[in-house]
Amino acid sequence: MATMATQGPWLRMAAVSPPKAVSRAPTVSSSELGFLSSQLSGIRISQSPCDVAKLVSAPSAPALQPIVARRICPFTGKKANKANKVSFSNHKTKKLQFVNLQYKKVWWEAGKRYVKLRLSTKALKTIEKNGLEAVAKKAGIDLRKE
Repeated sequence: MATMATQGPWLRMAAVSPPKAVSRAPTVSSSELGFLSSQLSGIRISQSPCDVAKLVSAPSAPALQPIVARRICPFTGKKANKANKVSFSNHKTKKLQFVNLQYKKVWWEAGKRYVKLRLSTKALKTIEKNGLEAVAKKAGIDLRKE
């Protein structure tokens, strides 16, 4: 019969002989063992402490997600709208109405250069009316990065 024993910071399996023999390693009850295994959450415990040290000390890096441009206007905050597509027979199916996003080069007066932006047509009209600097400041966008 094998039970879990702790020695220092590492966990290792200790072989416990029948009850008449005295063991130095303390025995762990089944309820404590269940708690311990839930705390480890998937770390496989083997007999060699080196394997455990590798698993505990070097956690795997999280998987990198690909960067996807979302269909949201950074200036106005407009995004897709959920709507019903209604057929002639009045049958309704769900659909998304996306924002009219356009890639546009806009002259930035303070930076003395063009800035390429992906913005909605509504934001483009707002920029023409109020100016790029004012709209970017209101939206909290730093034009120097882009």
